[in-house]
Amino acid sequence: MDNIVFYKEKDSLYFQNNPTWHVEDSPWKATQILKILKRNNIDRKKIAEVGCGVGEILNQLHLQLNSQCKFYGYEISPDAFSIAQTRTKERLSFYEKDIFEEKLFFDILLVIDIFEHVENYIDFIRKTKDVAEYKIFHIPLDMNVSNILRGTPITIVRNKVGHLHYFSKDTALATLNDCGHEVIDFFYTPGMMETEGKSLKTKLLNPIRRVLFFINPNFAVRLLGGYSLMVLTK
Repeated sequence: MDNIVFYKEKDSLYFQNNPTWHVEDSPWKATQILKILKRNNIDRKKIAEVGCGVGEILNQLHLQLNSQCKFYGYEISPDAFSIAQTRTKERLSFYEKDIFEEKLFFDILLVIDIFEHVENYIDFIRKTKDVAEYKIFHIPLDMNVSNILRGTPITIVRNKVGHLHYFSKDTALATLNDCGHEVIDFFYTPGMMETEGKSLKTKLLNPIRRVLFFINPNFAVRLLGGYSLMVLTK
């Protein structure tokens, strides 16, 4: 797989630290994907996901999109793939392969919370251009004032979740542009507010996040974090 090496593949502690592979967040992530598809009226007949984990995002999309749509999940982790393949059904298939070696082309490629784990993320993002007409990225925005001042949140996402690179909205969009992607649409996704299992400290801070976001979204995200970025490119 050359430069396309996932941190979670190199370090078996990922599976120990994240035994569910974040499957509990998959319905919420699928909702965000559907939102950006509907906003842009994208034709969706063949949807692939690179680094699909245990496959629940695709499973959720399979339940909600029309019967003409086919789904293809690619995952290089044997642990995750062994779980993903149990979700195989008509129009939903999983492969323990590197998608970039397949030489296939899809209508849409999902890149959901992935390239922050990849050592050579620039090469990875460039390669996604040749896999599908449209690409949907979901990018954690770890770079904010709160995380930088406290320090520990950055260390936690590196050691527990495996983030090797950290982005703000501006650096995320600039990276996609630098890699040859045309950004068509994007919006913030409020994961800290809308997903389960958050700490008491996070829950207490969330009302402040909501108020600041209502007043000035960019300022709120730069200051307190708690958001990711959903991006559609071509």
